[in-house]
Amino acid sequence: MRLVDTHAHIYLEEFEKDRVGMLQRAEKEGVEKILLPAIDSTTHGQMLKLEAEHPGQCTSMMGLHPCYVKENYEAELKIVEDYLAQRPFAAIGEIGLDFYWDKTFTEQQYKAFHRQIEWALHYDIPIAIHSRNATDECIEVVVSHQNGRLKGVFHCFSGNAGQAKKIADLGFYLGIGGVVTFKNSGLDKAIEDISLDNLLLETDAPYLAPVPFRGKQNEPSYVKYVLSKIATIKQCTMEEVAAVTTSNAKKLFGSIN
Repeated sequence: MRLVDTHAHIYLEEFEKDRVGMLQRAEKEGVEKILLPAIDSTTHGQMLKLEAEHPGQCTSMMGLHPCYVKENYEAELKIVEDYLAQRPFAAIGEIGLDFYWDKTFTEQQYKAFHRQIEWALHYDIPIAIHSRNATDECIEVVVSHQNGRLKGVFHCFSGNAGQAKKIADLGFYLGIGGVVTFKNSGLDKAIEDISLDNLLLETDAPYLAPVPFRGKQNEPSYVKYVLSKIATIKQCTMEEVAAVTTSNAKKLFGSIN
C-alpha cells in the first residue's frame, strides 16, 4: 500500500534522537510522502532543512499557525509572504483559528487567516486549516472566500456529521487522524456518510497518537491504525482506503506527485 501522511510536524525537537529511524519506519509501512505543516518563524528553518535532507519523502507547507498569532503577527506574516515569493510550497498551512486555550488574539487570528487564504488563491495552492474549537467559524471564513478556486483540508477534523457535510459540500477534504480511533470521540459517526473521496489520512505527529499508542508520541508509521479504523467504518478494505486517500492527497497537493 502507498500512503500519504498529509500532516506531521516531524521536524520538531521531539524527533531529534530518532528522526532517521522514524522515517525508515514510515517508509516500511508504505508512507511514501509526509507533508510538513509550518508553525512560525522559530521552526521554519528546521522544517525546510528536513525537507532538503529528504526531498523525496518530505514536502513543506508555509504559513502561520493560529496559536502563534501574537502581537508580532504582522512581522510573522511578512516572513511567510517572503517565503511564498521565493519558491513553491505544497500548501499554505497550517492556518486557521484556535479558540481552545486563549481568545486574546481572536481579531488577529481572523486577519491572519483571511490574508493567508488570499495568498493561497493568488498562488493557486491549497490551505491546511487548523480549527480547534472553531470549526463553524472556519467554515464561515472558507465560505466567504469560496469562489470555486479555493481548495484545502480541515486538518485533524473532529467535528460532527453536519459540519463534515458542510466541509465536503465546499469541496474541501477532511483530514482524519488518531482521534478516529478513540473510543468515545464520535468521529466514526461524523464521517460515516462522508465519501472516501473527501478524506485524507494524517497523524499530526508528534501529537494525538492513535490507539494502541494513545498518550505516547505519534509518528507517521502509525497512520496505518487510522487507515484500519476508516476501513472498518466504511466497511471496505484497507487497500481501498489507501488507494483513494492517496489519490486524494495527490489531487489536492499537486506538488507531491
